[in-house]
Amino acid sequence: MDQRLFYLLNLARQRVYKYADQHTETHLGISITQLGALLLIQQNEGCLLKEIAKELNLNNSALTGLANRMEQNGLVTRKPCELDGRASRMYLTALGREKVQLAVPLIKQLNSAMSAGFSDDEIKVILKFLNHLLTAF
Repeated sequence: MDQRLFYLLNLARQRVYKYADQHTETHLGISITQLGALLLIQQNEGCLLKEIAKELNLNNSALTGLANRMEQNGLVTRKPCELDGRASRMYLTALGREKVQLAVPLIKQLNSAMSAGFSDDEIKVILKFLNHLLTAF
């Protein structure tokens, strides 16, 4: 069994991301990044575009393209921020809300597939490890 943590984490992240992206494209017609943005907007309706960039770890050009595609596809609307005219606030459209609701069973399925074959105690250890990584780095 390979024991290179960094290598395995990176490889696993890439494979899970690719799988999830293909799944959301097939079943929802959107990318996994778009779904991530929709979920963030749902949690914080009217959030700033730069907040989405920070959470999704996107640079400005990638974020602009993402926001433009999502707006063109009728998933979100952008409104200027009253406090800063250069900034945009993001809001879900009815279609964006529908995509989020349709994603719920897909997310549950992905989580079930990732945890298959592990006991509750093992999952707790995995979660502790992943949360440790998030806070330590």
